Amino acid sequence: MKRTIVHADLNHCYAQIEEMKFPALRDVPMAVGGHEESRHGIILAKNDKAKAYGIKTAETLRDAYKKCPELLIIHPNYGDYMYYTEKVKDIYREYSDRVESFGLDEAWIDLTHTVSLFGDPIKTAKTMQERVCSELGLSVSMGISFNKVFAKLGSDLDKRKGFTVISEDNYLEMTEDLSVDSLIFIGGATTKKLAELGITTIGELRRADPVILQRRFGKNGPLIWHYACGHENSPVKRSGETRERKSISHGITAVRDLQNAEDLHMILIVLCEAIAAKLRQEKLEGQVVSLFLRDNELYACSVQKKMSHPTDLAEEIVKNCELLMKQKYPERRFPEKPLRTVSVAVSNLRSKNELFLCDLLGVEKERKREETLESTMEAIRDHYGPEKVCRLAILMDRKLTDFHPKEEHLIHPESWM
Repeated sequence: MKRTIVHADLNHCYAQIEEMKFPALRDVPMAVGGHEESRHGIILAKNDKAKAYGIKTAETLRDAYKKCPELLIIHPNYGDYMYYTEKVKDIYREYSDRVESFGLDEAWIDLTHTVSLFGDPIKTAKTMQERVCSELGLSVSMGISFNKVFAKLGSDLDKRKGFTVISEDNYLEMTEDLSVDSLIFIGGATTKKLAELGITTIGELRRADPVILQRRFGKNGPLIWHYACGHENSPVKRSGETRERKSISHGITAVRDLQNAEDLHMILIVLCEAIAAKLRQEKLEGQVVSLFLRDNELYACSVQKKMSHPTDLAEEIVKNCELLMKQKYPERRFPEKPLRTVSVAVSNLRSKNELFLCDLLGVEKERKREETLESTMEAIRDHYGPEKVCRLAILMDRKLTDFHPKEEHLIHPESWM
């Protein structure tokens, strides 16, 4: 049986939901964005009138205001966005038990085996699209294809209630001249490197030598070649099925530039305590720590190291982050330019119940003591609030450290690779 995979995308999702709630917003240039005063000031979504001014997702509010001084900024209401996008997916689930979310606003739906219940799957997809519009007042673009990659590509080709079918009969013609970055997970850096090889379109990528691609891009080279050739055949996950977690991370754009190692230490404590709490909540430990830094001129770098043993302790994660800084900047422990953004991730996760060779020098007893301390602090915060107990170091600049990663609702798609 030929596969029929739908990719559904609520374009400009946050802005659409705000317009649905308050229809008058459709008549003015409006965008959903963060708080410029706390330096979380970027455009998360914009409506059509704002788009006409050239306003783009992810640009700063400052740049957006230069293009449109009368731009109305709505601060995000993530509770509403989660509620309404789940209502949209409830409609999809009426037609298939295989609905795989990709972030809040996107989902793949497998209609391959629904013919006996609902008839032609192309018509079924159209019915779902019309129901989302009529019942919830939201427009969704849909791509229909024989695999997830081309279904996603199809939904991107025609926004705002678009409906594109890429079949086994027409995919060569339809994708021949499309830019390579039309394919999922081919970003700007990969696009530039492909261009250096004379590859700018999906058709050219299809005709490339996968051996050369592997030499240039490692294992991802043959992967994107298979994508271009239409070979991708991963299943759409069942509703409620979760992916195996690969990492736990938190990051922040600080309210002011970080000038020295002491500033960074305070930020690391807050981020790493949130990561450690999440690890313990999910009964996991990780052995690889990664540190991402962006300075105030937006130059970014990332470093990582494998720790001597798996951990779920904030104290150990912080220490390893600072070891990374010493290795990266051995002379001064800090970049030349002040830092604007810091992110920490812990990966190479395993169940905490798995056996690991214990330290024979008594260190394990000290680790148990630290675990008890951190768990107790977290229990107090959960019961009485995050400000009720903290490490003394973060009180040196409370304005800098007054953020709570566990309560942030920055929502991104999970990695599908």
